[in-house]
Amino acid sequence: MKSETVTIPVIDDEKVSAIVCRPDKLRLDKPVGVIIAHGAANDMHEPLIVRVCEGIAQAGHVALRFNFLYREKGLKSVDSQQKLETTWNRVHQFFTGLSYDFKAVIAAGKSLGGRVASQMLASGKLSANGLILLGYPLHPPGKKDSLRDTHLYEMKTPMLFFAGTRDRLCDLSLLKDVLNRLKAPWELVVIEGGDHSFNVPKTESEIQENVYRHVVEKCNGWVESVF
Repeated sequence: MKSETVTIPVIDDEKVSAIVCRPDKLRLDKPVGVIIAHGAANDMHEPLIVRVCEGIAQAGHVALRFNFLYREKGLKSVDSQQKLETTWNRVHQFFTGLSYDFKAVIAAGKSLGGRVASQMLASGKLSANGLILLGYPLHPPGKKDSLRDTHLYEMKTPMLFFAGTRDRLCDLSLLKDVLNRLKAPWELVVIEGGDHSFNVPKTESEIQENVYRHVVEKCNGWVESVF
């Protein structure tokens, strides 16, 4: 696997960094491409995102992880929805312009990054053949009556959901109820003991690495079975 850091223009003179992970050998003549966005409180170097990006490339496909503008500047305050969407679109344009004839392009995201991608796909603002949601923020902490689910019922794109059993932003029973009402094909992977970032209570590094490995295997298995 080879990693390359690139810079992608977004708005005026503002740019974001991204890392493209390419396999040593493509699995297919037309590989699958995966774009991964980070969550609100982290960036493209968050361990889960790094493992998924590299794991997809090691399986023979092409993956890219990127920063939103506010994290590129080292800020904590999240960009406006418009800026988040513009960044997603600019990164998507860059990625699909790479020298690959992709069999499919999949959008993926941790929390915020996945939510924005899902909203854009539902409204037709983003084009992708599939969506991987690494911890969907179904509701704010402690506010289970404020679901972020309305747009999901408009989705037509196949989706792969990951959810931790200790996720304060995604009650598992509420998520399952939402999923059962979706029109689009979906799969759910439950991370036992995982919080919103799939961190487990046990602090042993080997245990956490097993979680990351499990997520990567499920992502690659889903890609192979659906596309």
